Amino acid sequence: MNDKSGPVTIAYFYRTAWGAHDEFVGLFDRNHWPILRDQLAAGRYLDVSASLPRFHGDGRADWDFMVTITYRDWAAIEEHSDAEIARRLFPDQDRYREDERRRFSLLEGHWDVVLEPHELPGAE
Repeated sequence: MNDKSGPVTIAYFYRTAWGAHDEFVGLFDRNHWPILRDQLAAGRYLDVSASLPRFHGDGRADWDFMVTITYRDWAAIEEHSDAEIARRLFPDQDRYREDERRRFSLLEGHWDVVLEPHELPGAE
């Protein structure tokens, strides 16, 4: 079990509605990435990355967009500064809130998974 003093990585999975993927990613890039980037620069996050599956596979994929955030520690997870940062970064709060409502309306599913490190025997 992860102690509360070290870094913590969480994977955030999104499944968009059919045909809505590009719009969702565009809204994410425009409205959410600047907030994540701000927290990365402030040291709350140690790393942020986004991934897409390369292939559609057999059509049973549970997710089509994933963001992983490595937080400084558990205290950084408990800090909630997104709204404050959004007010600073997006002067047109009405448009920002409408874009965020739209972004989440494009989802069929969203879930977060806290990842526990597992050291492999003999790995360095």
